[in-house]
Amino acid sequence: MELENAVVLVTGGNRGLGKAFVEEALARGARKVYAAARDPRSVDTPGATPLALDVTDPDSVRQAAAAAPDVTLVVNNAGITTHSSMLDGDLDDIRREFETNFYGPVLVTRAFAPVLGRNGGGHLLNVHSVLSWISQGTSYSANKAALWQATNGFRLELAPQGTGVTGLHVGYVDTEMAANVTGPKVAARDVARQAFDGVEAGAFEVLADDVSRNVKRGLSADPAALYPQLV
Repeated sequence: MELENAVVLVTGGNRGLGKAFVEEALARGARKVYAAARDPRSVDTPGATPLALDVTDPDSVRQAAAAAPDVTLVVNNAGITTHSSMLDGDLDDIRREFETNFYGPVLVTRAFAPVLGRNGGGHLLNVHSVLSWISQGTSYSANKAALWQATNGFRLELAPQGTGVTGLHVGYVDTEMAANVTGPKVAARDVARQAFDGVEAGAFEVLADDVSRNVKRGLSADPAALYPQLV
């Protein structure tokens, strides 16, 4: 689908990668861009339409879908990390991560699928991570892996109504969430640009950096090669 004249909704659209999605959609000529956030007053992108949305709250999600009946592209971007160990991390933190990073996109997709269908099909873009495919021993890897499979399932289930589905994989993005990371990071606006290029091309997946591309290639080899510290 084309971004020009599209009506886009971006969850977590007030900062970081979400804000970059909002800015890139507007730059491509989107007719309207809903920047969704728990506190819509935190949205400061000129031209964006603030929308109250807490992806962990089913009532909030339903209200957002009712308030934005013209959406043609949904970007499930909102996410958190608690850096929790799967072995001994706090279970409440792990559940909180899953509520935001997995169940949140599921709730949003369920609520907006009928909206997309009524508006001609449209498109769904889900933000995964290279950690969908390789683990750091944290719950973040686990919930992003679950979201990857949910995206694959949504692609099958939404195809009959003409809704395309793209999954975005990327390593560290130069945002507040990765502020303490010393390794290579990709600019948020560059990730948004590549992701929307993929949406416009109807791509199933977008690999937005070398880390994601290298790990994806490694999946066809011995998995031990992805964990050299254990060999």
